[in-house]
Amino acid sequence: MTLVAGIDIGGTKTAAGLVDASGTLHTRRTVPTPAADGPAAVVAAAVRAVRELGEPVAAVGVGSAGVVDPRAGRIVAATDALPGWAGTALRHELEQAFGVPVAVDNDVHAHALGEAWLGAAAGRRHVLLVAVGTGIGGSLLIDGRVHHGARSVAGHAGHVPVPSAAGAPCTCGGTGHAEAVGSGPALLAAYRRRGAAPAVSLADVSALASAGDAEARAVLGAGARALGEALGGIVNMTDPELVLVGGGVSGCGPAWWDPLREAFEAQLLEPLKDVELRPGLLGGDAAVLGAARLALEALR
Repeated sequence: MTLVAGIDIGGTKTAAGLVDASGTLHTRRTVPTPAADGPAAVVAAAVRAVRELGEPVAAVGVGSAGVVDPRAGRIVAATDALPGWAGTALRHELEQAFGVPVAVDNDVHAHALGEAWLGAAAGRRHVLLVAVGTGIGGSLLIDGRVHHGARSVAGHAGHVPVPSAAGAPCTCGGTGHAEAVGSGPALLAAYRRRGAAPAVSLADVSALASAGDAEARAVLGAGARALGEALGGIVNMTDPELVLVGGGVSGCGPAWWDPLREAFEAQLLEPLKDVELRPGLLGGDAAVLGAARLALEALR
C-alpha cells in the first residue's frame, strides 16, 4: 500500500497525516510551529511531525501559509506570523530530509484540493473555496486544478475592496478590504469596541450572539455581509459551480451564515443565482488531505 505524508504548516501549529491512495487518513500528528525560532526550526518541526507518524512514505505534500511558488517549491512571501519564512526553499529542504518527491503549495490551495478530492466539492471541477480565520484566504479551482496566477499570488479573497469596509485599515497595509472587517480578529475587535459583555475570543462573541446579544449579532452580521459582498463579486468574475467557506469563523452559526448568504446572493448576476454557498466537510483535515493529494500526484 502506497503511503504519503500531507503537511499543513500554519503560524501556530503544524499538522501531518499519513494518507493512502484512497484518501484514508491513517495517522495524524500535530506539533506547535516554532515560528519565532526561524525557518530552519519550522522545517525541522515539520520533519519531526512526519517522522512521528511512524511509517516510511513514498512522497510528501505540503500546504504552507504564505505565498508559495509551487513550480520552484519556494515561499515567495509571508506575514509576520512566520518571520523570515519568505525565501525558504521548502521543497529542497524536505527532499533533503526525506529523500522522496515533495510537492509544495499554499495551505488554502491544499484545503481546496482536499475538499475537491474527498469533501464537499467532490465531483466538482470549478470551485471557489474561502477560508475565514485570522485572515481571509481563497483558492480557485479551474477544471480541477489550482489557479495560481502569473506570480503565484491568486486567491487573496480577503483583499477585495467592499463598500462596507471603506476606510478600515487592513493587515496588508491597504484600507477597505473585506478582511479588515470580516476576519476573526476584526470581528473580535469590533465586538470589544461595541459590546457590553466580556469577550476573550471569537468563540465568546459567537456564544453571545447565539444567546441573543444584539451587539454580537450586529458585529457578526456586518462582517459576514462584507465577506458576502466580496464573494458575490468574485463569483461574477469566475463563474464557479460551488463556493465553499471554511476556517474558524465559519463556525459562528446562523448569526454569521444567514447575512453572509443574503449579501452573497444579492450580488450575483442573474445567470449565477443558482451558485450554492456552503460549508466545507473536512474541517481541520482538509489541508492535510489536499497536501497528500499533491504528494500522490508527485508520484505520477
